[in-house]
Amino acid sequence: MIRSLIFPVLLGAVGTAILVALGVWQIQRLEWKKGVIAEAEAQLAAPPVALPADPAEEAHEYLAVTVTGTATGEELHVLTSGTAAGTGYRVISAFETADHGRIMVDHGLLRLDDKALPPQTDTTQIIGNLLWPDDRTSSTPAPDLANNIWFARDVAPMAEALGTRPVMVIARTASQPDPRLTPLPIDTANIRNDHLGYVITWFGLAIVWLGMTGLMIRRITRRTD
Repeated sequence: MIRSLIFPVLLGAVGTAILVALGVWQIQRLEWKKGVIAEAEAQLAAPPVALPADPAEEAHEYLAVTVTGTATGEELHVLTSGTAAGTGYRVISAFETADHGRIMVDHGLLRLDDKALPPQTDTTQIIGNLLWPDDRTSSTPAPDLANNIWFARDVAPMAEALGTRPVMVIARTASQPDPRLTPLPIDTANIRNDHLGYVITWFGLAIVWLGMTGLMIRRITRRTD
């Protein structure tokens, strides 16, 4: 009988150990993501500073900054839904600054019906946060360049299309706001933290695996008896 129990016991022990290890790893990921969110919240709440000379994603993601310049009128429209302002186009424009050359500014949401309205090109001071978004997924279509419709924000190709540095500021406020647009400032609600669900899943599977192992052992011992 002992020989017949070796395989199910080994299978149960190894499977449970793997599932528990995955659960522990997700706990660690959960704590890491909490730290990321806390750091982002601190950056978002901090007083704005001048745009760094060489902004970098690793060092300056979410940094609150102030920039003064002029929107050139060159815009990319990103089809967006599920925002606080509804469905429309995120307007990413080339923004000419005196000190930092051409950068990109995400000014906010343009209503679908207002796509043809002309952009505002006044000199303005923008207060916002640096972000290097990449909203693409494997199913994201390529941009419809003929109609200036993009389906995700992606800094590098957008900078190439607009002829700017690969730097994007997500506007919170503007001294001369564009009346077409509703700002969509960054908040941590958009930072996904699904790790608690994974923790529950892996530990739940470990309990199920143990239960199935126990049931298998019980059936083997009954047959042997």
